Amino acid sequence: MDPTGLGFPPLVAAFVFGLLGGAHCIGMCGGIMSALTFAVPPSMRSPARLSGLLLGYNLGRVLSYMSAGALVASLGTVLALSPAARIALQVFAAMMLILMALYIANWWRGLLKVEAVGKRLWRHLEPVGKRLMPVVRVPQAVALGAVWGWLPCGLVYSMLAWSLAMADPLRGALLMGAFGLGTLPALLVTGFAARQLGSLIRHRATRTVAALSIIAFALWQLASLLPH
Repeated sequence: MDPTGLGFPPLVAAFVFGLLGGAHCIGMCGGIMSALTFAVPPSMRSPARLSGLLLGYNLGRVLSYMSAGALVASLGTVLALSPAARIALQVFAAMMLILMALYIANWWRGLLKVEAVGKRLWRHLEPVGKRLMPVVRVPQAVALGAVWGWLPCGLVYSMLAWSLAMADPLRGALLMGAFGLGTLPALLVTGFAARQLGSLIRHRATRTVAALSIIAFALWQLASLLPH
């Protein structure tokens, strides 16, 4: 089986990677979720409204991930014009997954340098997001989430490398969609201030297991490229 195809296992893997990256998501975006929640006027903080806004933020964020996946995979169709180029893209994707694992476990923070590149784009988008606040309606939340989805993030960039290797816009979009859905539990938990589960996600043992699982998958990808 092609490890970068659209088969069921890769989409499941992308979803699981989103789950495993929950500790990083809480650290990077948890504060944003809490701030957006507390920005809602007290008189409008009903459970139903807050739930709708939290889901709206995350819907917009996942749609941004899918758009980015489609764009990057379109570039992959240009780069992967030969078998050697396709293999090179797959190796690059696997190496980025390993870097993502090291990042999640706090063993090496090299992806911060990659995030620095995305900060240039974010400087232009951040003012757009600020104009949407305070958010009190779901359409506003979806729009703000769509902007928020472009926040520089090493985990997202690692998954985009995998989308690049897909070299197919639909596959790239679906892969990023699966990853985005995997990140939902951690961020929704943070939004609802469930501290116990948040502590479990951030626990060192949890992060270590997550990192080792991702490294194992990346090595499996690399092994699949070797001649039988």
